[in-house]
Amino acid sequence: MEFRTITEGEIEPFFRTLVNAFGDVRPDPDELAADRSMIELDRTFAAFDDGAIVGCAGVFTQDMVVPGGATAPTAGVTLVGVLPTHRRRGILRELMSRMMDQAGERGEPLATLFASQGAIYGRFGFATSANHLSLDIALDRVSWGTDAPGGRVRLLPRAEALAAMHDIYDRAVRVRPGGLVLPAERFGLVFREPTKDDKKPFYAVHEDEAGAPDAFVIYRTKHKWPRGLPSLELRVQQLVGATAAGAEAMWRYLFDVDLVARVLADTRPVDEPLLRQLDEPRALRPELDDGLFLRPIDIVAALEARSYAMDGQVRLAVTDAFRPALGGTFELTVRDGRGSCRRIDAPADVSCSVHAIGATYLGGASWAALAQAGRAREHTDGALRALSTMWRTELAPWPIVYF
Repeated sequence: MEFRTITEGEIEPFFRTLVNAFGDVRPDPDELAADRSMIELDRTFAAFDDGAIVGCAGVFTQDMVVPGGATAPTAGVTLVGVLPTHRRRGILRELMSRMMDQAGERGEPLATLFASQGAIYGRFGFATSANHLSLDIALDRVSWGTDAPGGRVRLLPRAEALAAMHDIYDRAVRVRPGGLVLPAERFGLVFREPTKDDKKPFYAVHEDEAGAPDAFVIYRTKHKWPRGLPSLELRVQQLVGATAAGAEAMWRYLFDVDLVARVLADTRPVDEPLLRQLDEPRALRPELDDGLFLRPIDIVAALEARSYAMDGQVRLAVTDAFRPALGGTFELTVRDGRGSCRRIDAPADVSCSVHAIGATYLGGASWAALAQAGRAREHTDGALRALSTMWRTELAPWPIVYF
């Protein structure tokens, strides 16, 4: 078995193997074109058996917002799949090791991914770091408990909307742990448009009363006319607000689109304001799903990259079954909200596995909750309470875009 990064001429067989691993016969042309424009060849790994690609994995080079608003270089693990003929041979383990080694060499203290099956990645040190909500909104049950914001909504062609959308996104992402900072050229690729006319979405931008864009939505509608009655389904592909008022105005616009009876929206933050803005929050019919998975690659650098809600000092003993050399005992000292971290040889206040660092890092889980789940153990009275307070974030983590 040979493991290495792929060449330009191996992109198509790489993606053919990837979709085969996910149960499809051939790649969708639109998706293949988009993936071609996004992949980084020097970060796209494959396993070769007698010259044929049988396993795939890749990394996107990213900057992720961490608690406090700073960004940290992050390895975005993606494009992972192994052919059913080659399972249980250690192929994914080797591919994951190579990606983690490369990320460490490039100074990326964190790795993230979205999992097709969560159980796959726990053994590689990843833990659920941010959950999200899926909404199935019954419009006949919607009534607002808040006053309507001012401003106006404009439907725009994609080319005209894109610049305003990028500005709105860039403002919104800075306050959400887990969000990805997207340069303008990358933004256009992430929010690419399908080539088929029947799959093209609508683009709407909200402007506040001063005329400044502060929210956008991308959505599609699906026609349903049971016994001649209009009952369209509107699916939100993305809704982002740089202000709370802008986001609310965008939802109000969607709920008032003629002929629509149902609005679907995936991957919303768990603290979605709609839950508090409607008189009947059950109209949202929310479901909780796991979202972003995270693991530290360099614990010292990871803990120093984010800010903290309270000053203090704590010693953490961390085990890492997949990469044992990364574990150890770490002393975190926080002064004026900023942390400094170092390896020490001393008794720990709290012991845990690397999963606990990943689960709590963005503020999606508290240390106290992990202790109740048996994922962390306190050795010094009050240490878990201090950790939970230190690591608290004002807003729930939300990646906004999913890769």
